Amino acid sequence: MGKIAASACLCGIPCRYDGRDNRVEAIARLYQQGRVQAVCPEVQGGLPVPRTPCELCGGRVLDRDGRDRTDAFLQGAQKALQLAVWAGARVAVLKEGSPSCGCRRIYDGSFSGVKIPGMGVAARLFQQEGIRVFSENELEEALAVWREADPPGGAV
Repeated sequence: MGKIAASACLCGIPCRYDGRDNRVEAIARLYQQGRVQAVCPEVQGGLPVPRTPCELCGGRVLDRDGRDRTDAFLQGAQKALQLAVWAGARVAVLKEGSPSCGCRRIYDGSFSGVKIPGMGVAARLFQQEGIRVFSENELEEALAVWREADPPGGAV
């Protein structure tokens, strides 16, 4: 059975821009059971923890200080995708709001806390490559699709 790709922060790994995590117990449990391939496109793109927060701004990824971080985000998205494919993932559960992982809503680029409809760099790449992308708020649906995509032998 293929693994679920999931944002590393949802697994309880402290890789957020502020050095914290966004642990979701059910995802962390699946990660501990070896059923999740953790990915953090920002770290995999070479950005440190902690780091200055970034947002998508007119097709580029800028940090709050105005530095262009687009290349790191693109490289990290590619590396995260490679890990997901290697793990046989057909489903990904990604952190909503993130400029990498947001799959329904992202911050608007003004660094004011406003979210708009949109997708992060890695989420878009995953989707383009045929991996079904869900936010942590859609976990039950993601698990149902995962089970359907890879029947018996590893029921959760």
